[in-house]
Amino acid sequence: MNQPPKKILDQTREAIRLKHYSIRTEETYVNWITRFILFHNKRHPREMGMPEINAFLTHLAVEQHVAASTQNQALSAILFLYRHVLDQELEGNLDSVRAKRPQHIPTVLSKEETLKVIGCMSGLHQLMAQLLYGSGLRLMECIRLRAKDLDFEYKQIVVRDGKGEKDRVTMLPEAAIPVLQRHLRHVKLLHEDDLADGYGEVYLPYALERKYPNASREWIWQYVFPANKLSQDPRTGLTRRHHVDESGLQKAVREAVRRTGVDKRVSCHTFRHCFATHLLENGYDIRTVQELLGHKDVKTTMIYTHVLQRGGMAVKSPLDD
Repeated sequence: MNQPPKKILDQTREAIRLKHYSIRTEETYVNWITRFILFHNKRHPREMGMPEINAFLTHLAVEQHVAASTQNQALSAILFLYRHVLDQELEGNLDSVRAKRPQHIPTVLSKEETLKVIGCMSGLHQLMAQLLYGSGLRLMECIRLRAKDLDFEYKQIVVRDGKGEKDRVTMLPEAAIPVLQRHLRHVKLLHEDDLADGYGEVYLPYALERKYPNASREWIWQYVFPANKLSQDPRTGLTRRHHVDESGLQKAVREAVRRTGVDKRVSCHTFRHCFATHLLENGYDIRTVQELLGHKDVKTTMIYTHVLQRGGMAVKSPLDD
């Protein structure tokens, strides 16, 4: 008996998993493809092409007023559908109305403000904020750290699969080491309890689970910041201990900023901006900062030189002559 053909969204999920994309990317791509299909009154994507893609992207820019990054995300999802699911060449040019990419200079705190905000936090969230600022980590890079990524001897962190699926090495701040080591001892005991209860598995990337069947239970692969509770993996149905949810740290940062009275728009990513700016202020070479941040192009890092030139740091006001 012939199997009925898989639905287009199921085919998309399968293709995404074959390429080892994260579950967040899977959810995002499926959402955009669904919106694309609904926008064109549920027409099958095989019946559509570049004109329909342009119409959808223009709608997002003109009617929905989405940011350029959001429009690009939608385009990436649709192109994935045609290239990797439908295996269909698209004819024509991309000539939709493009959303404008604003040129924002990032918000940066002074060193005193940064330490004040971190000092107003406590426990696990304070430790994570120290790593965001002291190592220049992105939020999810910090959340997804595993035990094997920390090198206390060389005082460095290996960031695996950062933005663009690139690995890089950054420093591990000495000030955070004692607290981090105490925290890891607690996490290791938690992992041993999970193993004793018949659990102790963790998600492994890139099909490593099949290659190394026992690796998912090994200590080195466990998350540095594990969730408080076990949960069911939505893809495999296995019960595992995942990493903490990032929303907890985001809320803690907002609360710390409110309590300190810092009059700036601060997020978790602000600590990364502060990391780069304060290193440049201390005289470090921009190429060094580029490597620590994991920027592909030094032009991306150059934005922090503009931050240094704000106010009276580079130009004296005529009022002060």
